[in-house]
Amino acid sequence: MKKKRHKTEEIIRIIRKADGDQTVEEVCREEHICVQTFYRWRRKYGRVEMTEAKRFKEMANKNSKLKKMFADEMLKNRVREDWKVGRKLV
Repeated sequence: MKKKRHKTEEIIRIIRKADGDQTVEEVCREEHICVQTFYRWRRKYGRVEMTEAKRFKEMANKNSKLKKMFADEMLKNRVREDWKVGRKLV
Protein backbone atom coordinates (compact mmCIF):
# COMPACT_ATOMS: atom_id res chain seq x y z
CA MET A 1 0.00 0.00 0.00
CA LYS A 2 1.30 3.43 -0.92
CA LYS A 3 2.22 5.68 1.96
CA LYS A 4 0.53 9.05 2.13
CA ARG A 5 2.65 12.03 3.02
CA HIS A 6 0.76 14.47 5.16
CA LYS A 7 1.49 18.16 4.96
CA THR A 8 2.54 20.01 8.09
CA GLU A 9 -0.79 21.84 8.27
CA GLU A 10 -2.67 18.53 8.14
CA ILE A 11 -0.50 17.07 10.89
CA ILE A 12 -1.15 20.03 13.16
CA ARG A 13 -4.89 19.79 12.48
CA ILE A 14 -4.86 16.09 13.41
CA ILE A 15 -2.99 16.79 16.64
CA ARG A 16 -5.46 19.54 17.55
CA LYS A 17 -8.36 17.14 17.02
CA ALA A 18 -6.97 14.87 19.73
CA ASP A 19 -6.46 17.85 22.03
CA GLY A 20 -10.20 18.47 21.75
CA ASP A 21 -12.95 16.06 22.73
CA GLN A 22 -11.80 12.98 20.77
CA THR A 23 -9.41 10.33 22.02
CA VAL A 24 -6.14 9.57 20.29
CA GLU A 25 -7.42 6.19 19.12
CA GLU A 26 -10.52 7.72 17.54
CA VAL A 27 -8.50 10.35 15.71
CA CYS A 28 -6.02 7.75 14.45
CA ARG A 29 -8.85 5.55 13.20
CA GLU A 30 -10.48 8.47 11.36
CA GLU A 31 -7.24 9.66 9.77
CA HIS A 32 -5.97 6.14 8.97
CA ILE A 33 -2.71 6.51 10.87
CA CYS A 34 -1.22 4.37 13.60
CA VAL A 35 -1.00 5.54 17.19
CA GLN A 36 2.79 5.49 17.06
CA THR A 37 2.76 7.92 14.12
CA PHE A 38 0.42 10.22 16.02
CA TYR A 39 2.72 10.36 19.06
CA ARG A 40 5.78 10.90 16.84
CA TRP A 41 3.99 13.82 15.19
CA ARG A 42 2.91 15.19 18.57
CA ARG A 43 6.50 15.11 19.81
CA LYS A 44 7.69 16.93 16.68
CA TYR A 45 4.81 19.38 16.04
CA GLY A 46 3.04 19.47 19.42
CA ARG A 47 3.63 23.12 20.25
CA VAL A 48 3.77 24.48 16.72
CA GLU A 49 0.93 26.74 15.62
CA MET A 50 -0.40 26.85 12.06
CA THR A 51 1.10 30.28 11.33
CA GLU A 52 4.52 29.18 12.58
CA ALA A 53 4.39 26.07 10.40
CA LYS A 54 3.60 28.13 7.31
CA ARG A 55 6.39 30.56 8.15
CA PHE A 56 8.88 27.69 8.60
CA LYS A 57 7.86 26.26 5.24
CA GLU A 58 8.33 29.62 3.52
CA MET A 59 11.71 30.04 5.18
CA ALA A 60 12.80 26.56 4.08
CA ASN A 61 11.79 27.31 0.47
CA LYS A 62 13.64 30.62 0.54
CA ASN A 63 16.68 28.96 2.08
CA SER A 64 16.83 26.31 -0.63
CA LYS A 65 16.61 29.00 -3.34
CA LEU A 66 19.42 30.94 -1.71
CA LYS A 67 21.58 27.81 -1.50
CA LYS A 68 21.07 27.19 -5.22
CA MET A 69 21.95 30.80 -6.05
CA PHE A 70 25.07 30.57 -3.88
CA ALA A 71 26.15 27.33 -5.57
CA ASP A 72 25.68 28.91 -9.01
CA GLU A 73 27.77 31.94 -8.05
CA MET A 74 30.52 29.75 -6.59
CA LEU A 75 30.62 27.75 -9.83
CA LYS A 76 30.84 30.94 -11.90
CA ASN A 77 33.69 32.23 -9.75
CA ARG A 78 35.57 28.96 -10.07
CA VAL A 79 35.19 29.00 -13.86
CA ARG A 80 36.46 32.60 -13.98
CA GLU A 81 39.49 31.72 -11.84
CA ASP A 82 40.28 28.67 -13.97
CA TRP A 83 39.99 30.77 -17.12
CA LYS A 84 42.33 33.43 -15.69
CA VAL A 85 44.91 30.83 -14.69
CA GLY A 86 44.72 29.16 -18.10
CA ARG A 87 45.00 32.53 -19.82
CA LYS A 88 48.20 33.42 -17.93
CA LEU A 89 49.90 30.19 -18.94
CA VAL A 90 49.46 30.83 -22.67
